[in-house]
Amino acid sequence: MLNIFTRKPPQFFSVEQQNEIVAAIQQAEKTTSGEIRLYVESRCKYVDAIDRAKEIFEKLQMHQTAQRNGVLVYVAMKDRQTAIFADSGIYNHVEDSYWTNKVKRMIAHFNRNNYAEGIVQVILEIGDTLSHAFPYDAATDKNELPDDIAYGR
Repeated sequence: MLNIFTRKPPQFFSVEQQNEIVAAIQQAEKTTSGEIRLYVESRCKYVDAIDRAKEIFEKLQMHQTAQRNGVLVYVAMKDRQTAIFADSGIYNHVEDSYWTNKVKRMIAHFNRNNYAEGIVQVILEIGDTLSHAFPYDAATDKNELPDDIAYGR
């Protein structure tokens, strides 16, 4: 029986691209206790994408990681907006200019219609940065958040 409330996620990426993005998240998290999520939707409900990213961050309960080291990469495809929102534990280690630079790098890829490539590259770079502030510890680390892509409308 078909559940009428089940919504198929929008096809912003090919299956191969989705797999590449999830693999990048998993690779990035191998060297850090930090958690990275990607949230993609068609339109940004707010004028400022960072406000929307903050709302999604909380809805995905990313603020509940033990070390407060979650990072959300947010993309509104049709509105061509993107933002990165990081939890409080990360802001003690990384300056605002770092995140601004990462958003600019993604936008440069987006302007060439290389959405998946831009997302993958930035996720890997964020993982590298997190590995210095929040190194992976095999004895204590666990994957606190899903690695899949979260989709909105």
